[in-house]
Amino acid sequence: MRRRWLTSAVGLAALALYLAWSWAGGHLGFPLDDAWIHQTYARNLVAHGQWAFVPDQPSAGSTAPLWTLLLAVGYGLGLPFRLWTYTLGGLCLAGTALLAARLSGRLFPERRSLPPLVGLACALEWHLVWAAGSGMETLLFAMLVLAVWDRAVAQPVGRPFLTGLLGGALILTRPEGILVVGLVAGAWLWMDVEVWLRSRRSGRATTEGRPYAVGVALLVAGTGLVVAPYLVLNLHLSGTLWPNTFYAKQAEYGALLAQPLIVRLRRVGTAPLVGAQALLVPGLVWGMWQAARRGVLNLRGQWVTWWLPPVWVAATVGVYAVRLPVTYQHGRYLTPVIPVLLVYGVGGFLRLRSQSPKHKAQRRILGFGIWDLGFKVWALSVAVLFLAFLLLGARAYSTDVATIEGEMVAVARWLHVHTEPDTLVAVHDIGAMGYFAQRPLLDLAGLVSPEVIPFIRDEARLLAWLQERDADYLVTFPSWYPALTADPRLEEIYRTEAAVTVAQGGENMVVYALRWDRGR
Repeated sequence: MRRRWLTSAVGLAALALYLAWSWAGGHLGFPLDDAWIHQTYARNLVAHGQWAFVPDQPSAGSTAPLWTLLLAVGYGLGLPFRLWTYTLGGLCLAGTALLAARLSGRLFPERRSLPPLVGLACALEWHLVWAAGSGMETLLFAMLVLAVWDRAVAQPVGRPFLTGLLGGALILTRPEGILVVGLVAGAWLWMDVEVWLRSRRSGRATTEGRPYAVGVALLVAGTGLVVAPYLVLNLHLSGTLWPNTFYAKQAEYGALLAQPLIVRLRRVGTAPLVGAQALLVPGLVWGMWQAARRGVLNLRGQWVTWWLPPVWVAATVGVYAVRLPVTYQHGRYLTPVIPVLLVYGVGGFLRLRSQSPKHKAQRRILGFGIWDLGFKVWALSVAVLFLAFLLLGARAYSTDVATIEGEMVAVARWLHVHTEPDTLVAVHDIGAMGYFAQRPLLDLAGLVSPEVIPFIRDEARLLAWLQERDADYLVTFPSWYPALTADPRLEEIYRTEAAVTVAQGGENMVVYALRWDRGR
């Protein structure tokens, strides 16, 4: 119990460090504009009783409805939204660390020192702490993934309906949660086949029945019970099963698919390894090798479930490499795989360490004193890197928050003061714009304006669409739409001049007035 409290306290302290660092830099907000999308949906749900980004315009623009609903609880209780959001993030960080520790104990029961080490590693890993303060659903997703793996490993068919409910909550947090549910169902079916094969080899009918096949049915039923209402809502709002952003992101970054697959796999696969976990890769490989050797000799259900989490990591990397090979914002889409990497990386590290002979005489003869010293240096290097990247991450978090506040939030506040309430604004990043400006919007990224998705990167068609809709203003970074912003009918009327953006090598956001009465 003390270890659990210590792990939770370390995670909360790490988050407090990031928030304090950002506050000392002059800002207390979120490092992503997308966080304001969830805030806007949550506020409108409580204030207007609508699933809408713009009041009276219901839309399927939230990829993480469960996270939005949790944020809405804060608005319903009248709590300061930043405090409530940071609290949720801190609780998810602590929950992720504790569940990772428990999963490591199930997978490596012979390593009693492993769970506290894994818990502390998760509590201090800089991606995870950054995500805890991001205002996004990332750590809620990571926590629920670990909860599903914990159940799948501990009790493969114990209360499968409850596992299905967890899987449904996972999908409501991010659509790719369906991959987790699919892998669990596939593993259970394989285990059912294995039971049948054993009965055939033994020459007598098994008395075990078909527990895994029944478990799959209950798993699917539980998942469907949670997810079905959300799919129906999306169909009603947009005519598609998944939210608009699910399709919009793939369309917007479709040009990246022209890269060779091996390049995409490398870029996406290495993003979660930026940090101390890079030094744990040898342990990860060793742990996988040991599991493979056991599995070849004895292909049983326990071995299958032992492999489920790393197979999910590989599948997640593969899906993103094939469909959405982006690594921006510190690779936030791949952040949920990091706790699994730490579980297997630290577990494999300790197993590799145990390969050293036990007896002192053998150690002297074989030179294993050097072996032990090498492991001590390795372990110390990992610990130092965790702390070093924690501080580097705090600085990155502060810079990211300052950038969003200096660009998106600043523009939104300016428009709220200098434009009329019925002004139609076209914008690529709609989060802060929807929350602070509270103006009718045309979304160039397609989240709440799905009609733009088919020509999302065609600047000529975008300009014609803006004219057709009679937009009053365009808000964007000029380099994002160089041809569109060069049109003479666009007049620059405001530029943020945020120094932090320029210092990072970026450009400032601009507000253009659209003068459709001018000739081209």
